[in-house]
Amino acid sequence: MALLTPQGVKRVYQCQKPEGREYLRRLLNWEEFDEVRDSRRSILLDTLYESIIFAVGKGFPWVEVVKVVKFTEELLKETKGCSITEAVTILGSKLRDYQGQFNTTHLLALCDYFHNTFIHHYKLYQYVLGQDQEVNLTVTHLEVCAPPQPLPLAKGIDRDIWQLEQQMAKLSMAEVQKRTNVRLLKEALHLEQEHKLQKMFSEVAKQPSQVLKREELENLINEAIHIQIECLKELLQYEIQAKMNLSSTKQTKERNQKQRRSREPLMSTD
Repeated sequence: MALLTPQGVKRVYQCQKPEGREYLRRLLNWEEFDEVRDSRRSILLDTLYESIIFAVGKGFPWVEVVKVVKFTEELLKETKGCSITEAVTILGSKLRDYQGQFNTTHLLALCDYFHNTFIHHYKLYQYVLGQDQEVNLTVTHLEVCAPPQPLPLAKGIDRDIWQLEQQMAKLSMAEVQKRTNVRLLKEALHLEQEHKLQKMFSEVAKQPSQVLKREELENLINEAIHIQIECLKELLQYEIQAKMNLSSTKQTKERNQKQRRSREPLMSTD
């Protein structure tokens, strides 16, 4: 307690509670401790800190605030293991010992403070501060991700308009995907057609006779035409379906654009 000075308790009071408690711990020359696992020391530090807050709030001079902290620490030590009757007797005796160091108003305030806090919750203080506690804790550190910084309200839009814009964006993506699918199908059918024709001509080339008869030539030409027609037929069917889908998508986009334009005047009015 020798390190506790009026200037020290003044600084404790002027700090926010976490910084004030830490500064008070250093003034008391306590070693650092785990606030979670060493609950006894944490509560004791809280009690001493709250005594400073009480004394300053009641207008005690800074010199007397130091004495209040000393009074608190002595009371907690002297009543350890005592009954509540003995604790009341010890409190009365200490108040008489300190009556020359406080005026009557401050002495009565000190008496009321300890009756309303320490004596009123005496069994709890004894349970926490008077005996060792078996602590079995599991500490899990969780990373909290803060939400992204919102845009200025001036850049905000109506929810219905935002939903329409999201729908239009999806429709545009679907339209691009359909056009891409048509292009890929054309390339695939073209490769398939070349593969079939090449296979057909390679089979003809394997024949022992190098001269084709008229009938064989006609069959070869017809088969080539059939391959081209089948590929073209499949492509036309897919393109027709794709154009129908694109037409439906375009109509939906136009309808959404009209709805958006109909809502914009409402957003611009005060």
